[in-house]
Amino acid sequence: MTPLFDTFLFGGDWNPEQWPEETWEHDLAMLEDAHINEATINVFSWTLLQSGEETYDFTMLDKIVALLVKHRFNIVFATGTAALPAWMVREHPEIIRTTFEGRRHVFGGRHNFCPNSTYFRAVSGKLAGKIAERYAGTAGLKAWHIGNEYGGGGGLCYCEACAEAFRVWLKAKYGTLEALNKAWCANFWSHTIVDWADIVPPVGYGDGIGSDWDPRKCVISGLLIDYRRFQNESQLACFTNERDAVRQFDSVTPITTNLMGTFKDLDYFTWGSEMDVISWDNYPGMGMPASRVALNHDLMRGVGGGKPFMLMEQTPNQQNWFPYCKVKRPGEVAALSWQAVAHGADTVQFFQMRQSLGGCERFHGAVIAHDGTEESRVFRETAALGEALAKVAPHIMGSEVRAHVAVMFDWESYWSLEGCVGPIAGFSYPDEVHRFYRAFNRRGLAVDIIPSTTPAAELARYAIVAAPTLIMVKPGVAEAVEAYVHDGGRFITGYMSGIHDEHDLVIPDGYPGPFRTLAGVWAEEIDAMAPGETIPVSFGSPAGSTADAVEANGEIVASIMHLEGARALATYGGNEFYAGTPAVTVNTFGKGEAYYVGTPLSEPGMDALVQPIVEAAGLVSVSTPDGVEVAERYADDGRVFTFVINLTDREQQVTLPALSGAADLLAGGAVLEAGCTLDPYQVIVAAH
Repeated sequence: MTPLFDTFLFGGDWNPEQWPEETWEHDLAMLEDAHINEATINVFSWTLLQSGEETYDFTMLDKIVALLVKHRFNIVFATGTAALPAWMVREHPEIIRTTFEGRRHVFGGRHNFCPNSTYFRAVSGKLAGKIAERYAGTAGLKAWHIGNEYGGGGGLCYCEACAEAFRVWLKAKYGTLEALNKAWCANFWSHTIVDWADIVPPVGYGDGIGSDWDPRKCVISGLLIDYRRFQNESQLACFTNERDAVRQFDSVTPITTNLMGTFKDLDYFTWGSEMDVISWDNYPGMGMPASRVALNHDLMRGVGGGKPFMLMEQTPNQQNWFPYCKVKRPGEVAALSWQAVAHGADTVQFFQMRQSLGGCERFHGAVIAHDGTEESRVFRETAALGEALAKVAPHIMGSEVRAHVAVMFDWESYWSLEGCVGPIAGFSYPDEVHRFYRAFNRRGLAVDIIPSTTPAAELARYAIVAAPTLIMVKPGVAEAVEAYVHDGGRFITGYMSGIHDEHDLVIPDGYPGPFRTLAGVWAEEIDAMAPGETIPVSFGSPAGSTADAVEANGEIVASIMHLEGARALATYGGNEFYAGTPAVTVNTFGKGEAYYVGTPLSEPGMDALVQPIVEAAGLVSVSTPDGVEVAERYADDGRVFTFVINLTDREQQVTLPALSGAADLLAGGAVLEAGCTLDPYQVIVAAH
C-alpha cells in the first residue's frame, strides 16, 4: 500500500498570528529541536485574510509561509474558513446558524455558519480558491485542510434557509406528498402534509424533543432522520464546495478535513468517498478505556476504505474542556501516539504547537508551554517521541492492518436508536458498538469497522461480522448478510436490531424483522431496566467441553425470546417471569451461524460469547491484561510490525509467542523474548 506522504509528518497546529512576529523564528527553532517537521496553518485566520467584502490581505500569511519554507517544514494548509468574521455576520446575519429553539446566533464561537447559506458557500469557496491560487506549489505543501471539524460546536441549523432547502430536498427525494406521508407514517397525530410549504424542521417549539446541543428525538421520527440526512449532505456540500475551489488551482495535492471519531451529527461514511485522505482528531474522554480509543481509530480507517489515515490532532498534555483537566502522565502521549500508528496512522500531529495566552483554549496543552522554554516535561517528552518516530515510523508508513473480524457501524442506526421514544432512554450507540468491539480487541484481533451496506462479496473477507444494535436495516442489507452466513460466515447481532426500515418505521411481523429467519428467534417483547439494574445471564458449558459455566449480567434491555430453530447458549436468571428463557442463541444457517444476543452483556458475558466463536473461526487470539493492546501492520515486502502498548499507569506482565526472537525497533533492535514486563505506558514495536 502506498504511504500517505514521502515523509512521516510529526507536528500540528501552529498559530503564529496569535503571537508577535519576533517570536516566530524562535518557535520554529524550538520545534526543530523537538524533531517536529510539519506545521498546520491558517485554520482560523479568516478575518486577518479578509477584513471586508472585497478586501483581502495575505501579507501576514505570506510571511508565515516564507518562514516555514526557509526552515524546510512540511505544511498542511487550511482554508481559514472555520469561524465567521464579525463584519460578515453584521452585514449578512443570515450567514450564521439558528438554534433548535429558533434563536439566530450572534457573532461568536466557531463552526457557526449556516450550511445552506448561499452567501457562505460563495465567500468560503472564493477564499479557498484565492488561497490555493496563491500558495499551490509551495515547497513542503503536503495537504490542503478544508474548514475544521465540520459540525463541531455549532449543532444543526434550523433557519428559514435550511427549512426551504429541506423542502426542496424532500420533494426531490419523495416526489409526491403521498410518498412522503407514507414514509413518515404522517397520519399519526394528524401530521398528514397537504402542501410542501407546511413542512417544518424538527425544532424544539414544534415536533423536536431535546435541546440545542442534543436534539435527540422527535414526534415524527422519519422527519428527524430525514433532517439529519439533509443536514449531513448540506455540511458535506460546504466541504466539497471549498475542495472544488482548491482543485481549480491544484490538481495533485491531497485534500482533507479533520473528522471526530464517533461524532453523531455527520455520517462519515458518506464523507470518506469525497476525501483524498482521512484525518481525525483524537481526544479521549476522561476514563475512556484504551479499547474505545482503538475503536475510534479503526472507525476512521474504515471511513477511508482501510487506507492509512492522518492523526491530525491530539493534545501533548491537557484537554481544556473537561470539568477537571488532568495532565497526561509521563509516557502517556507517546503511548497514545503509537496506538494511532498501530491502527493505521501515517502521521502524528498535535493541537497545538504553542500555547495561547488568551481565549478558551489557553489551558489546552501545547508542545511549547507558557514558560516558552525547552525545559518542560512535555517538551522533552515530545522531543523523545519525535526522535523515536523519525527512526522507526518511516519503515511502517504505508503498511496495512489486516482484519478477519468486522464490526458494522451505521450512522443512521445511531440516529434511530438514540432517537427512539422508548423502550428506554439509556442507549449510547457508540457504547454498544464498543461493547462488541472490545471483546475482539482485548484478544489482539484486528477489527475493520464497516458500513452496514457492505455487500456480501466484501463481507466474505471476514470470518466474523458483528452488527450491534443495528436497529435500521436498509434495503439489501439483510440479503447480503444472509448470503454471507449461508456461505459459511459467522454473524452476531441482537437486542434492538432489525426493528426499523430506512424510513425509521417499524418492520412488521415481529422482531428482529429481516433477521428473524436468519437468527432463528422471535423477540416478542423488549423489557427495559432502570439505571444500575441488571439481570443474571447464565452460559452453560458447551456439550463436550470442559469449560466452566459462566455467570454474567445483562443491562438496559432484555429481549424476551422464543426459539424458532435456534438453540440457546445462555438463559436469563433471577426472579423475572422470563427467567429460564433464552438470553443468547445460535442458529445454523446454510454453512454458517447467526448469533443473537438478547441483552447488553457484561464483560464476562461478552467473553463467554466471543471466545468460542473466535476458536471455531480458527482465529489466533492472545490474552493480555486490560489496557495492554496488541496490534499488527503488514508491509508489502512481507515484514510484520507488532505493537505491544501498555496504555495504563501501572506495570504489566505479558507473554506473546510472536515476540520471541523479534527485534524491538524502539530499543535499538534488541531481541525480544516471549515474556516481558511492560513499564507504565511502555511501547514495543517488534519487526519480524
